Amino acid sequence: MVTNVATALIGIGDMWVVGRLEDAAAQGAVDVGARLFAVLFTVMNFLKTGTTGLVAQEGTRSGSDAQAGVLLRGLAVGLAIAVVLLAVKPFILPALLGLLGAQGDVLAAATTYAEIRYWSAPAVMANLALVGFMIGRRQMTAVLIFEVAYNLLNIGLGLLFVLVWDFGIAGIGWSSFIAEYAKLLAVAIFLLRGDLIVALATQLRERANLRWRALAPFLSVNRDLFLRTVVLMIALAALTRLSAERGTVVLAANGIIYQMFVFTALLLDGFENSAQVLNGERFGARDRAGFNAYLRATMVRGFAAAAMVAGLFALFAEPVLSSFAATEAVAEEAHRAAYWLILIPFAGVAGFIFDGVFVGASWTRALLLSMAGSSVAFAALLWVTWPMGNGGLWLSFTLFLVIRALLQLAMLPRLVRDGFD
Repeated sequence: MVTNVATALIGIGDMWVVGRLEDAAAQGAVDVGARLFAVLFTVMNFLKTGTTGLVAQEGTRSGSDAQAGVLLRGLAVGLAIAVVLLAVKPFILPALLGLLGAQGDVLAAATTYAEIRYWSAPAVMANLALVGFMIGRRQMTAVLIFEVAYNLLNIGLGLLFVLVWDFGIAGIGWSSFIAEYAKLLAVAIFLLRGDLIVALATQLRERANLRWRALAPFLSVNRDLFLRTVVLMIALAALTRLSAERGTVVLAANGIIYQMFVFTALLLDGFENSAQVLNGERFGARDRAGFNAYLRATMVRGFAAAAMVAGLFALFAEPVLSSFAATEAVAEEAHRAAYWLILIPFAGVAGFIFDGVFVGASWTRALLLSMAGSSVAFAALLWVTWPMGNGGLWLSFTLFLVIRALLQLAMLPRLVRDGFD
């Protein structure tokens, strides 16, 4: 959980730093840029989650050499994705900015930010595979140290570039770019030594892990996770698009609320990470009783944490939101939507935990179907609630989280029966 809070700081830190410019258009541009990279980079998060689940399973099934093979496949696939992303940059970047509804000053500022940060793609892809590997091996203390250092560096550089050297929004892009490559270097130095480097070298020499027979199961799991994340990112992008249609002030205010949601989601995703590892290990060992016990224990603790998060927002939402707002109008709009921050933790926590359980057991097709079904419901809800204003937008999103969890719950008994019998 602490590690995921550190991860959340990059978007929150960028939003806070740009808020010091007292320019609603610039703050809206950072939100648009953050959503753009959610589409481009976060959609590739399957590299981390898929690697985590498979590494956890191999730990109880085959051992450390097989885990090294999973890492090798993750790095190879990540490199291939980065090459493709860089090749299509001239076409995809303007298209995505247009789809997100950026116009005028917001479009100009978002383009400046995105043009710089885009080149961090190779480091992002490699870091996803490496961090997923560490989580699968329960090296969470190391992950925490790297994430905290990464975010402190990103925020520190952002403050230096924006407030001291007056780089403007370009400074936010450069801080993210430099921090991502520094993280890659540090993680590589930490991991690629000792027994692991020997195992990776052996696997690479044999080349068996990069042949289609070895890659096919890895790609199958990650294909479903990729498509599931694409569907999720489209749903999240709808928040930005519909916010932009309501004006710059609503866009900026919803950007702050969204970053608070990301903070909440990443905090509660600590339970998802736990489920990926613990349930993945029990699934690899074919221990049905242990699998069910971990699910119950994780769910109880997850809802307790959701209640704590909701309580903190009930007490401190307004001063926190005000500290991020670029203008008084943005602050007032954010305050009107603040109560959703109390409801969202309860709406989302069960789905986050089910995500981890499904990934740990490689039930990725069911994960994709539940996301697709809830997204169809989300689209219908957005149409129905549009006359309700900005509150209708957040009501639709909250119900989207609830519906997703209910679909996963309905699928679970059959998946457990088929997976263990």
